[in-house]
Amino acid sequence: MSRELLRHLPAVNTWLSSEQGAALCAEYSRAEVVEVMRSHLARIRGRLTNGGGELPELASEEYTSLLRAELLDRRSSSLKPVINATGIVIHTNLGRAPLADEAIEAMAQVARDYSNLEYDLTDGTRGSRHTHAARLLRELTGAEAALVVNNCAAAVVLALRALAGSGEVVVSRGELIEIGGSFRMPDVIAQSGARMVEVGTTNRTTIGDYAQALTEHTRVLLTSHPSNYRIVGFTARPTLGELAALAKERGVVLLQDLGSGCLRPLEPLGAAEPTVSESIVGGADIVTFSGDKLLGGPQAGIVVGRSALIEKLQRHPLARALRIDKLSLAALTATLRLYQPPHDPYARVPVLRMITESKTAIARRAARLAKQLGALPGLTASLMDGVSYAGGGALPMNELPTKIIRLEAAGMGAVALAAKLRAASPPVITRIWKDAVTLDLRTVPPSQARTLLDAVRDALA
Repeated sequence: MSRELLRHLPAVNTWLSSEQGAALCAEYSRAEVVEVMRSHLARIRGRLTNGGGELPELASEEYTSLLRAELLDRRSSSLKPVINATGIVIHTNLGRAPLADEAIEAMAQVARDYSNLEYDLTDGTRGSRHTHAARLLRELTGAEAALVVNNCAAAVVLALRALAGSGEVVVSRGELIEIGGSFRMPDVIAQSGARMVEVGTTNRTTIGDYAQALTEHTRVLLTSHPSNYRIVGFTARPTLGELAALAKERGVVLLQDLGSGCLRPLEPLGAAEPTVSESIVGGADIVTFSGDKLLGGPQAGIVVGRSALIEKLQRHPLARALRIDKLSLAALTATLRLYQPPHDPYARVPVLRMITESKTAIARRAARLAKQLGALPGLTASLMDGVSYAGGGALPMNELPTKIIRLEAAGMGAVALAAKLRAASPPVITRIWKDAVTLDLRTVPPSQARTLLDAVRDALA
């Protein structure tokens, strides 16, 4: 029976010549229709070959509508906004830091029109894109100079390439960090062309370990802030001041990779996160950090430090390959301005606002939404105490108390409900905790509450 049905499957060109095929080719490109139809025929052929299924009515309006829906879906952007209901503020898989309105508007203005990206309006000559954020970064960090590239890993590679060359970089074994996607500090150093010299042990490294490792080939002392992990217990690590004194005495560069890019103290959260300005005051010659973590801006790698060293980075040929684009630069400068008085960055920068929102405020919003969700047929919504996280390789030991909404759908398990919510429009990304889907409104601004309610309603329908 299956062989008989297989003989009735039309060739792609034959189907394209049909009324249905011609109609779709008039709406979409022939290449798109061919690809979708081949995919459909292959799936039908596979089912029939395995002895299952039946031959669909390929000339029916229903089948044409099915193909049209798939064609439309293929044309929609694969990159789309989602509702982050996980409670993880700097969610790397969801794009890290959401931008402030001012940053979004700055990007729109630069994208819509021409700009003075590399043009000096005073002299009427070629300018430098590096000047736009440099002044703000100098003011906010106390550094002599600043440079912005496309991400923090690029900033570290550029700094090591320009300052160490093929020389030695001394680094503690306890700071051979790994960031997302299995991207490790030894790999970054190797890509820079420098030679890595490890000192100390995983849990204990002293200033003496660094001093003994220095040779005539040493160019850089590299220290990395463990922004996504903590080593506790029987530990030791030299202070930044000790490393700075050793680097100055031996004539080498002290490079600190801060990663998370904290510009303002977070002591109210009980978080001992070093700020960039503290690193500059502490004696670091060069400090690198991200723009899209605790700073709350776009993806960017920021380098601040001594003028003579920053100039070497700017002149290096690799700087052009790693330079920041105009849209990210516009968003970054707009975000940095929110750190200047009279602005309150804790209120204006979304990441800082979400991290510092109180459990009481979240509980009030959660109670209102839970009541509305509980009124949906077949859905139970209850409130529970929970914890949020900064995420994105920042504040790894700090749990943020929150109030979460626990969802249970009649006749549906947590995994199935989470999948339906991901398929909603817009997709809702949740966490599963204690066999139930949970929503944490710390990462859902009040403006998205109605959209979230409608998405859950549509998913259940």
